[in-house]
Order: sequence, then C-alpha cells, then structure tokens
Amino acid sequence: MFDIGFSELMVIGVVALVVIGPERLPKVARTAGALFGRMQRYVADVKADINREIDASELKDLKKTMTDAAQSFEQSVKSHAEDIQTEVRKTEEEFNRLSNPMMHFGLAGGAAATTATAGEPAPANPDDADPSPQLELGLGSAASSGSDPAGAPAAPAHTAVQS
Repeated sequence: MFDIGFSELMVIGVVALVVIGPERLPKVARTAGALFGRMQRYVADVKADINREIDASELKDLKKTMTDAAQSFEQSVKSHAEDIQTEVRKTEEEFNRLSNPMMHFGLAGGAAATTATAGEPAPANPDDADPSPQLELGLGSAASSGSDPAGAPAAPAHTAVQS
C-alpha cells in the first residue's frame, strides 16, 4: 500500500520511542496494530461488498438478457405455430373441397335436398344420399354402374328390412 522501506520504519520507531517513552511504547504498538488490522478488515469488507454488487449487477444484466431472449423465442414459436395452423386450415379446406365432388361443383348441401322425396326426410349426412345427383351431372361411369367411386358396390337406396 505505502512504499515504506525498513530504514524508514526504523526512523519512525526511534521517533516513537523518544516521543512516547519506553514504558508506554508496547501498549501503543498493540493498539496501533489492532487499529491497522481493523482497517484492513474494513477495506476487505468494502472490496467484498463492491464485488458482490458488481456480480449482482452482472446477474441482473444476465437475467434481463435471458428474459428478453426467452420472450423473443416464445414470440417466434407462437408466430410459427400460427403460420402452421393457418397452413393446416388451408390444407384441410382444400382437402375437403377436393374430397367432396358436390362442393367442387358448388352443390354443397344440395345433394340431400335433391334426393329427398316428398314423403321422406333428407338424410342427415350428405354422404348417405342417393348417388343419383352424380348421374344427373354425368360425373362418371362408377355411379351409373351401381358402385361408388372407391369401387365398392352401392347399396340400394331404399331397402326394407324384414323380420
């Protein structure tokens, strides 16, 4: 801390011996040593407090950085999830549009109305409707041959169950 050599300490000791006297010098030296030790502990405590504050400040900065990164990542994930949901909806709508030939020709919901007769209620599911609208539109030979487009034989539209 101070640049004091051995010769300078000897001069200080001789002056202290002359000024204080030989009987009180040991007591003064002990007191000075205790005060010097207390001062060193105080300086060490202040340094430790400063280091803790610096570390706390660095941790706060790190915490803020990590929080910002987490929020940015969360927003990015939400954005990508919304994009994926939009694409899935578009794909689902396209699939539904292409899988239902009546919707393709603008006849969605009309198939059930055209197959119901005056005395019969319309089926709840448009897929259960009679394939006759396909015949009227001329959509394929599968409907006219008595089988559905998947190749399975068509069931008769009106069959009576006998018990």
